[in-house]
Amino acid sequence: MNTDPIADYLTRIRNANAANHRVVEIPASNVKKEITKILFDQGYILSYKFEDNTAQGTIKIALKYDKLTKEPVIKKIQRISKPGLRKYAGSTEIPRILNGLGIAIVSTSHGVMTGKQAKAEKVGGEVLCYVY
Repeated sequence: MNTDPIADYLTRIRNANAANHRVVEIPASNVKKEITKILFDQGYILSYKFEDNTAQGTIKIALKYDKLTKEPVIKKIQRISKPGLRKYAGSTEIPRILNGLGIAIVSTSHGVMTGKQAKAEKVGGEVLCYVY
């Protein structure tokens, strides 16, 4: 049994990037779907597809690479709040990642959103991960 499905999700993306894979398949959940939508909206992944062919379903993510250098767009994707130590931040305490070049993904009472959106809506929550 997987105790931290979000960490597993991030690790699968990290490993696929390191191996220069084009597509990665991940077991689906509602939080993972929301994180995938944020990564797509922010331009970190090329495309995604939700498949409901099994009971749980899967997420197929097409990873994005730089056209000239062939390096992955996602340089680092890091889990912050873990099951053993949750990290929460108020709307004024949400960190800026790489001086605004990266994003923090936050789970709030208004849903999963980026740190910028959470600051704009003046809501805090659990800081799930940093992406840059």
